[in-house]
Formats: sequence, C-alpha cells, structure tokens
Amino acid sequence: MLNFISDRLVRIEMGLAAVMAAAVTLLILLNIVSRSLGMAIYWVDELAIYAMVWTTFLATSVALKRRQVVAVTLLVDLLGKRTQAWMQLLSDLMILTFAAAVLVLCWRWLDPVTFAGVGFDIKEFQGETFNFLYSEKTNTIGIKKIWPWLILPIFSISLSLHALNNMLGSLKKAVFYKGAVE
Repeated sequence: MLNFISDRLVRIEMGLAAVMAAAVTLLILLNIVSRSLGMAIYWVDELAIYAMVWTTFLATSVALKRRQVVAVTLLVDLLGKRTQAWMQLLSDLMILTFAAAVLVLCWRWLDPVTFAGVGFDIKEFQGETFNFLYSEKTNTIGIKKIWPWLILPIFSISLSLHALNNMLGSLKKAVFYKGAVE
C-alpha cells in the first residue's frame, strides 16, 4: 500500500515539477521580451524564483525516491552484495531522518495547533507567538509568503513517505538477502 501511494505521489510531483519548470521558462522569456521593449514587468523575477524553488523541491523528492541522485560509490562497490544492501538501508534511514527533521521544523514554524487554537485568527496568532509567517507578504507580487513557503512541509511529508517506502524495500533486501555467504 505504501509503495502504491509513493508511486502515485511521484507522478503528481513530476507533473507539478514539469508545470513549474515550464512556468519558469515562460516567465524568463516574458521578462526578456518585456525588458527589451522597455516595459519591464517587475514581479516576473520574483514569481520565476518561487516557481524554480517549487520545481527544485518537487524534483528532489522524486530523485530521492527513484534513487537517481549523484553518489560516490567507490567504497560501497568494493563491498559484498549483502553489505551493500545494509549500506543502502543506512542511506535510506539518513534520508528519512532528514525528512523527519524538516517536518518537525515545519511543524514548529507553522505551529498549526496554536493557529487552530486561536480560531485561525492571524492577528491573535501573531500576538501569542510573535510569528508573522501567515501575514508577511512577498516583495513584488504582494501575496502572503505562506503560499510559496508551503513547499517545505509538502516536501518534508512527501520525502518522508518516499524514504520510508525505500527504507522498507532496503530492509527486505538486507534481511532476506539470498546470495552466497560472504
């Protein structure tokens, strides 16, 4: 079941990453054209940056799930297959630990319990916590920064799910390895 959810989530992430990457390209082209015509659209740069950040986080989650990241395997390649399986498990555990740490930090940063406790009243939340993340606006677009920042909790939840899925697969390989005795 976890594998099914992880695989479906990867498809959604890839689709969103592709849309965001296309948006970055179009925004940069719009910026070039508008500047060359002497009519620069000042908010395009900021929107392109946010789209690129979303693209990066979404694609990173997919790459880590698919294990398509850059890795130096010089020493691991010298080990036996069973030990390699345990090293993969350790790698998956480190990714899961990182994702969980980011998730905990997002939980503390967003403080949804306190926010819900004040009835989602932004001013009351700010008064109690001195946390202004729900009201702070972007520089040029003028939207609340929470919208572009939401990629962080989305990323941490997604990566946690993918890492847990990969880790369970690695655990099966490491424990139930059926190779020659090493």
